[in-house]
Amino acid sequence: MTRLVGSCPSCGKGGFKDDVAVAWHMSQPRSGCSTWLQDLICSRSESDMDDEPAYEERTPTRNSEVIDSYPDCARSYGRGYTFLDVFNSDENSKHRAMNPYYPFSGQKDWEVGSWLLHSGLSMGKIDSFLSLDMIKTLPLSFHSAKELCGRAEMLPSGPRWMSQVVPTAHPTKSPVVLYWRDPLDCISGLLNHPAFHDHLDFTPRRVYSTAQRLCHVYSEWMTSDDAWNMQSALPRGATLLGTILSSDKTNISTMTGDRVAHPLLISLANIGMSTRLKSSSNAFVLTALLPVPKFIYKKKRMRGVLEDCLIHECLDIVLHPLKLAACEGVMLSDPVGHTTTLSQLDIARSKADPNDIKIFFREAQKFRLNGVNAPFWMDWVLSDPSHFLTPEFLHLIHREFYDHNTKWLICAVGDTEIDFRFSVLQAVTGFRHFHGGISKLKQVTGRTQRDIQRLIVAISVDAIPSAVMTAVRALMDFRYLVQSPVIDDILLARISTALDHFHTNKDAIIEGGFRRGQRGGVIENWYIPKLELMQSIVPSIRNTGVPLQWTADTTEHAHIMEIKSPACSSNNNNYDPQICRHLDRADKCRRFDLAMSLLDNVPDSGQQDPDDDEKDENVDFDMDDDHDIPADLLTTMKHPGHSRPITNYFGIAKVLQHREVGTVPVPVRSFVVERTAFHLTYDPSIRNISVDDAAIKFGLPDLRPAIADFLRREATHGRDHIHTIGGARRAGPTASLPFDKLQVWFKLRVQDTDFHDASIIRPAQTLNCAPPSDPWTCGRYDTVIINNEARYLWPEDGLRGHTIGQIRLIMRAVGKSGTNWSWKDHFLVYVHHFDIVPQSSGADDREPSTQLHLLKRAKHSNGTWVGDVIPVTQLRAPVNLVPRFGASADNRLTPYNSMEHASQFWLNRYWDKNVYFPLSM
Repeated sequence: MTRLVGSCPSCGKGGFKDDVAVAWHMSQPRSGCSTWLQDLICSRSESDMDDEPAYEERTPTRNSEVIDSYPDCARSYGRGYTFLDVFNSDENSKHRAMNPYYPFSGQKDWEVGSWLLHSGLSMGKIDSFLSLDMIKTLPLSFHSAKELCGRAEMLPSGPRWMSQVVPTAHPTKSPVVLYWRDPLDCISGLLNHPAFHDHLDFTPRRVYSTAQRLCHVYSEWMTSDDAWNMQSALPRGATLLGTILSSDKTNISTMTGDRVAHPLLISLANIGMSTRLKSSSNAFVLTALLPVPKFIYKKKRMRGVLEDCLIHECLDIVLHPLKLAACEGVMLSDPVGHTTTLSQLDIARSKADPNDIKIFFREAQKFRLNGVNAPFWMDWVLSDPSHFLTPEFLHLIHREFYDHNTKWLICAVGDTEIDFRFSVLQAVTGFRHFHGGISKLKQVTGRTQRDIQRLIVAISVDAIPSAVMTAVRALMDFRYLVQSPVIDDILLARISTALDHFHTNKDAIIEGGFRRGQRGGVIENWYIPKLELMQSIVPSIRNTGVPLQWTADTTEHAHIMEIKSPACSSNNNNYDPQICRHLDRADKCRRFDLAMSLLDNVPDSGQQDPDDDEKDENVDFDMDDDHDIPADLLTTMKHPGHSRPITNYFGIAKVLQHREVGTVPVPVRSFVVERTAFHLTYDPSIRNISVDDAAIKFGLPDLRPAIADFLRREATHGRDHIHTIGGARRAGPTASLPFDKLQVWFKLRVQDTDFHDASIIRPAQTLNCAPPSDPWTCGRYDTVIINNEARYLWPEDGLRGHTIGQIRLIMRAVGKSGTNWSWKDHFLVYVHHFDIVPQSSGADDREPSTQLHLLKRAKHSNGTWVGDVIPVTQLRAPVNLVPRFGASADNRLTPYNSMEHASQFWLNRYWDKNVYFPLSM
């Protein structure tokens, strides 16, 4: 008779057979004990969470850097005014002494009004809502949409909108009206915003990687040469503020129409890059709606010149306060001098009257200028377009790739062939799969361009000349290197070398006839402005810091929130003033909500920005992996570029690690090793299966002897032994094991930290390990990087001490009753091993043209694949393998069998930027 032991630490219920039964009971939603993890997390104080690192203390960090800070700058001169001081300075502050929610009757009244104002409902629909009999019973201070908006207008205001008619020398179809706010007020609002209190940097500095100060490190704007040089031009103790301006036209018409808005956004370079790039931080503020006029002029090109001149004139009006501030800030000292551009304009003006736009444009074109006579920055001290016009990834790097590099490869490989290769790649959870290929894509976004970049180099190998591949690969390396958040002099040399390699091999593209125009004709020149602009990126990094901080991804999102959403709430007529009115009201609500949260000492309830990252039907999202994680933990982390909340498995593992034995189900399903966190669901995919049945189900005939060999190594070397994959199989097919059953998981969540900054936790990825089923008739098995030498760390040491494997089974042994074994809490994986194919030429066994490692499945002498059992804790990171298709792909391949039937694979370092750097070592 089985002896019943064990009890639930939560409810005290006893009679459980073992710890597994207790864990199963505590995981049941109806048991009343399923909230154990929620209660556990709530019991941890926030101070405890903040004081401890997000991962194990032995996690390695980057070498210490040497920092030279600029002396005696950013001096404070007494107490200034705070956000609440400004908030309480309006005319209605006396009423809020008695009722802090004035002009609303109270907190609940404000919450209803705030929700309606942020709901996106039209005025008519709000009236309909307020007219409902049930709503009429509520003690609201407003009874119509108009009355609600009137109360919102009484809230304390931020920077106020102004408008003025801008006269033009040439006629337009309608008057030119400029709507703008004082940019100094906008900057002041950002500067004293409580959310940025701990994220502002006012001290220029020079960072070096070693004490010898031989290698300069660039990251934030304050580490750039320009910040240091500008500070040296200011009086002692002065504070340097870097102004970021972003402007781009955006459509506001839906489906039909040609209504366009031209917003001008402003932000501060002093705000930390990681904070500024978060869309939810609202670090970019709309400071102007530039006019989009329609000039009445015969020649289209001259209409463009007139529009450019008008934009510069409007920018001069809007930015005039900033220019005055810059002059006063440097005590009217002399500017750094005229730039080459201004000298060229002087020559053009000496030969042609600027009012004669055709002749002046002809003279300006000789210097490749756009014909603007008075650029807005000409009287702005310390300004130089060769410095302040920074490279931008979305429109320069990624657009150049799709407009040119992708077209070259489609032409070289063939559209049908390259589409087939993309379509038969095994899908990866969380990433887009191009079922129909890439040659006929419509409305390609920046995200799609980045998804194509992940794969196109490895897909095109063997189908194009090696010189062409070398050129394209060099540009891809250039593209990935410049996106690093930290760039030193060594990396700058690699960036320059990559661009040089492209120029050395680019002629092969034209010789092959792969550079073609829209009509299919071969183009025999390299007149590509975006390619030419790449030459300026290395100098720009030295001048202004890493280009990543200037990405337009955040401002593109701001266009939706600041322009498109307000335009949808208008009456589709005379957009600009309605957008300004809507934004003014929204800003008042946001400021009021923030002030109430500060006064009440509670978190800001601010309305969350809607998710603009709509779910892509081609992306395989894993929606149920975190069903056993409390909701509050799912929403505590945001990451730039990711609109969905990020689950912090490092934090979960830390909480579980500090609990007393017996208070949580064991074994713990979330745990951390070095810079990798693991998570398994508490419910296995298969709760109970025999070893032999698992071997049959997963197609692993040597599973039993592999487990036996694993146990022998554990007994010989101890639990902390690092297991290698391969070698002679010592145990026989009928080896005895101290257990009969296994628990099996089909998925494993793996989370790592950023390569450049170990404090940044990246989104988790799902590793699949599912047996054959429809349509995955060969099973679905993902590939990983595996540590096989204890003295090497990932990602610091790259592939040294690591190997590539494919996980074929995720399991945990279920022991016989009454049997004790030291490794009972181990989660194990059976993995197949890949060998690197040696290359006759090329460095580090990389294929010369692609610089990728070529892999093949390791096999025994009898032809069977080499595999072994190792602990889950030896896995380090997901990795992408692309089948080697050869000159022509096998037409029998499908997305469900390509990984099983291919004989060789490319280790695709371009799949993920976090993997690119260690795999490039």
